[in-house]
Amino acid sequence: MRVLIVEDNLRLAQSIQDILKQIWYDSDICTDGISGGYQLQEGAYDAMILDLMLPGKDGITLLQEAREQGCRIPVLILTAKSEVEDKVRGLEGGADYYLTKPFDKQELLAVMKAIVRRRGELLPDCLTFCDLSLNQGDYTLSGPERSIQLGRKEYDILRILMQNHNQIISKETLLLNVWGSQSEAVENNVEIYISFLRKKLTFLKAHVAIVTIRNLGYRLCEKEESHERA
Repeated sequence: MRVLIVEDNLRLAQSIQDILKQIWYDSDICTDGISGGYQLQEGAYDAMILDLMLPGKDGITLLQEAREQGCRIPVLILTAKSEVEDKVRGLEGGADYYLTKPFDKQELLAVMKAIVRRRGELLPDCLTFCDLSLNQGDYTLSGPERSIQLGRKEYDILRILMQNHNQIISKETLLLNVWGSQSEAVENNVEIYISFLRKKLTFLKAHVAIVTIRNLGYRLCEKEESHERA
């Protein structure tokens, strides 16, 4: 899960970033409305936390423009503006929830989980494909005979592949969703972790393979299907 935090107070934004890590949400930070709008268009985000009083472009304008452009991710407005008319304007502008500063971190976490769940983005406890299952609570990957615990990035990559096993996932998509748009990671990082995962699938004796589709990306396939493609 990756969240965009648009907040002009960098120290506060970093505190929110640390709070989100408690529920395994990764996040990127923008400190003005203009770059926040660009980042939202270019990044692959699952949710956004948005301040209203931003330099360059105010939060309501940013949100309205995003909704007009078809952005449907859950949005939490987090602001010091507590008047009823501000709340009404924010919710009517497309926000899913309105929370005022100062806030309680447990309430923030509960709200984030709630708005994500409401949009149907909350994943089941266990993802399955063929004879492979991925427990999202403890990162355990199980095959027909064995189980193994994945590292964080291995888990994130495999989760994306399992959720979208009928699609080809590009290296660029994996870089954005696993490392984030502000990371210096390159495509070679993706290749290394794909190699790690392939070794673990072999160890588990799963009838599943990560297939490279040349010049396009990767796809998760049943082994019989992968042999046919080869």
